[in-house]
Amino acid sequence: MKKIFIIAAVVSLSMASCKKDLTCECVETDNAPGSVNSTTVVTYKKVKKKNVDENCVSYSTKETAVSIGTVSPYLTGEDCTLK
Repeated sequence: MKKIFIIAAVVSLSMASCKKDLTCECVETDNAPGSVNSTTVVTYKKVKKKNVDENCVSYSTKETAVSIGTVSPYLTGEDCTLK
């Protein structure tokens, strides 16, 4: 009986530690004159890191701004990290 209780306790603890609340933080940057950088935070409740990490990082972008047929020297992008 004690062995079953100990095994059940270990399994419960190991399963509980797999799922956590995780935060995906994205910082949007733009070096064009007059632009303002911003931060977006998304919280995922009780999820596994491997399920959220790819999704969060996939939002990261880097691009050159284009203005009506011309390429401007300004860069814009979003850098996302899972915390």
